[in-house]
Amino acid sequence: MHNLIYNEWVKIFKRVGTYVMIGLIIVGVILMGTIQKVYLDKTNENNTNWKTEVSAQIKNDEENLKHTPKIAQNFTKQQIEVNKYRLEHNIPPETGSSMYSFIDDSSGLITFAGLFTIIIAASIVASEFGWGTIKLLLIRPIKRSKILLSKYLTVVLFGVLITAILFGSAALIGVILFGTGSGENIHLAYTNGHVVEQSILLFLVKKFLLSSINVLMLATMAFMVSAVFRNSSLAIGIAIFLLVMGSNATTILAVKFDWVKYILFANTDLMRYVDGVPLVEGMTLGFSITMLIIYFVIFQVLAFTVFTKRDVAA
Repeated sequence: MHNLIYNEWVKIFKRVGTYVMIGLIIVGVILMGTIQKVYLDKTNENNTNWKTEVSAQIKNDEENLKHTPKIAQNFTKQQIEVNKYRLEHNIPPETGSSMYSFIDDSSGLITFAGLFTIIIAASIVASEFGWGTIKLLLIRPIKRSKILLSKYLTVVLFGVLITAILFGSAALIGVILFGTGSGENIHLAYTNGHVVEQSILLFLVKKFLLSSINVLMLATMAFMVSAVFRNSSLAIGIAIFLLVMGSNATTILAVKFDWVKYILFANTDLMRYVDGVPLVEGMTLGFSITMLIIYFVIFQVLAFTVFTKRDVAA
C-alpha cells in the first residue's frame, strides 16, 4: 500500500498544475494579508471604554432581536451571551489585527483550497482512463480495491497538505504583518448553550480541521463520480456546484423544513457544535457525525463496487 500511495503522490507532483495550485494558495494568503494591512488594519490600542461599547452593543442587539430574521436570531442571541460574559469576567475584545485574527480570517480560503483537492479527487481515477494507463495498473498482481484505496488515501493526504500550507502561510504572513497581538489569546466560544474560554490557537486548529469536513465529503463524492462514470469534468462540475450552492441552499430550506437535517450539507459544518448553534433545532453532534458516516459509506460503496466489478480494461 505504501508503494502505491507513493506512486500516486509522484504522479500528482509531476504535474505543473499541482505547483500552480500550491502557489495560488500562498499568493492568495499574501494578497489577503497585504490588503488587510493597507486598508483594514487597526492599531492595537487599549480601549478604556470597551465596557461601555460592549454594553451598548448588548442593548442594541436585544432591541433588534425581535426584528431579526429567524435564520439569524440564534447568531444574535449567541453574540449577546458572549458579550455578557465579557463584561462579567472582564475580558476585553481584541482591538486590532494579529496573527491569530488573520489566521481566523484566512479560514475563509479553505473553500478555495478545497477546490484544488476536489480537482485532484475528480481526476485521479478518470485521468487513468483518459491516458490509457489504467491497463498498466490492472496487469499488476494487486487487487483493484487496493489500487482504488491508495488513490483515495492520496487524495486525503493532498487535502491535508493543502490545508497545512494554508494554515502555515497564514500564520507566517500574519506574524510578519500584524504580530502576535495583545497576548490575551483567548477565544470565547458558545457551546451547548454556554460561553466557554478556549485557547485561541487550539480553536483555530479545530476550526480549520472541522471546516475541512465539507471539502472532504465533496472530494469523496467527486472521487466516487470519477470512479463510476470515468469522467473528471462531470465530477468537478457537480462537486464545485455543490461546494458553492449546497450549504447556502440548505440554510435557506432549514428555515421552514425540519427534514433538511438529513441532507448532507446540514451536517458538514461541525463548527456549529463547537462555537454556535445547530442548523435545525434538536440536531446534535452525534446525529451529524452519523449522517456524515452514512453518506461517506454510500459514496465509497458505489465507487469500490463499480470500479472492482466493471470491465475497466476497455
